[in-house]
Amino acid sequence: MTDLPDFDLDRFTPYRLAVVAQKTSEGLARLYRAKFGISIPEWRVLVHVAHSGNVSVRDIEARVAMEKSKASRAASRLEAAGYITKNASKTDRRLVSISLTAKGQVLMAELLPMAQAYQNDLEARLGADFDALEKGIDRLLDET
Repeated sequence: MTDLPDFDLDRFTPYRLAVVAQKTSEGLARLYRAKFGISIPEWRVLVHVAHSGNVSVRDIEARVAMEKSKASRAASRLEAAGYITKNASKTDRRLVSISLTAKGQVLMAELLPMAQAYQNDLEARLGADFDALEKGIDRLLDET
């Protein structure tokens, strides 16, 4: 058996960031899944469309770091539920523009305050450390 170098997984930042991202995402997901029956990928598509207006699946894939196939499947489920509409681009039929329907806007009018309350709770739990966390996240995102 080979001796492995010392490695403290509990202090390994990429691992810890992945775990905290999953836990915080799941915390919010439990709330909107119970009330609205939507999944994490569906939430990510919806919130990005609500934030950006008409977007393509490629835009969503790039913005939220989600595989194109997963974003496409989520968009198809949301379209079937009547929350979004898809329209082919007039200049490039391969591109599909996604926008909220009136039903989707009603959903987001309920969902966004829930998400903001979750954000407010995270900020309160972190207290004075929150600003430093945000700055660190911004630096990491700018560098990648």
